[in-house]
Amino acid sequence: MGLRSTPLRRLAAVGALLAATSILTGCALFGGEAHADSGTGSTPHATSPKPKPHTTPGSGVITGSPTPSPTPTTPPPPPPTVTPVPAGTVVAQGSVASPKGSIHYRYRVLSTGDNFYSVEFSNFTSTVPVPVSATFEEVAPQVGDGVTYHGIGDHLLGGPTSAPAPTSSAQLGSKPSYLVALVTYSSAASEDGLPVELGPNKVLAVNTVSWSIPVRQSNVHPVDAGPRPGAAGAVTATTAAGAPARYVVALGDTTDLVAARFGIPREYLVWLNDGRQVFDSQQQLYATVTINLDPDSL
Repeated sequence: MGLRSTPLRRLAAVGALLAATSILTGCALFGGEAHADSGTGSTPHATSPKPKPHTTPGSGVITGSPTPSPTPTTPPPPPPTVTPVPAGTVVAQGSVASPKGSIHYRYRVLSTGDNFYSVEFSNFTSTVPVPVSATFEEVAPQVGDGVTYHGIGDHLLGGPTSAPAPTSSAQLGSKPSYLVALVTYSSAASEDGLPVELGPNKVLAVNTVSWSIPVRQSNVHPVDAGPRPGAAGAVTATTAAGAPARYVVALGDTTDLVAARFGIPREYLVWLNDGRQVFDSQQQLYATVTINLDPDSL
C-alpha cells in the first residue's frame, strides 16, 4: 500500500501547483500587480496604467486619448491687382484736317500693355511753309490762339510734304482720358517773313478726342454695406457700374472699420490709397479727407 500511494501524492501536488499558477496568471490579464512569486524565479513587476477612455463630445467616438483641437488660422488675402488693358488696344483715334485744308493726318492712341499708352501719327501731309507739331491738351484752345503749354505727347509731325510722311509715334503716359483735345500748331523758329497765323506756336487745328478705354479688371471689389461707428462717412462718387469710388472720412473713422464697411481687407484699402496718412495707433483717418475705392483709377 505504501508504494501505491506515492504516485497519487505526486499527482495531487502537481494539480495544486497548476491551480496556483492559473490564479496568478488571471490577475495579470486585468492589469493588476503580481505580488506573489510565480514559482519560476521571475521578479514581480507593475504593469503600465492604460489611458482612461473618453468620448469626444458630440461625436459618439471613443478614443484612447484626447485629441487637441486645431487652432483656426485666417490665410492672408491675395495681393491686390489691376490687369492692364491688353497691348495694341485702340482707345482713341480720328482724322485731322486744318480749317483751310492745308494739313491732314490720322492718329491712333494704343495701350502698350503696361498701363501706359502711345499715339501713332500716320498719313501726314502739309502744304504750309513751316514745321508742324501736335500735342494733347486738357483744355481745348481755339484756332489762332498761341500755345503756351506743349501738353502731353508733344510731337513734331514735319514740314511741307510732297508725299505722306512715314508713321511716327509719341508716348502719352498713363490714364490719358483727361486730355480732351488734340492740338496742331506751328513749330516755326521765328515770325520773320511769316503770316501771323503761321507764327511760332500758333494753333492751326483743334480736334476733340473721344476716349474708349476699357475698365481694367481687378480682384478688389468694394461694396458699400452702409454707415456704422468707425466708418460713418459718405460715398461721394461711384463707378459706371455703380460701385463706390470715393469716400469722405468722418470723425473717428479707422482704416480697419472703413475697410470692413466696404467688404475688403485693410491691406486693400491701404493699397488703394498709397501714401494716405493716419494720426494715431488706432489707425484713425483724418476727417473730411476723400479716399479712393476704385482700383481702375490707379
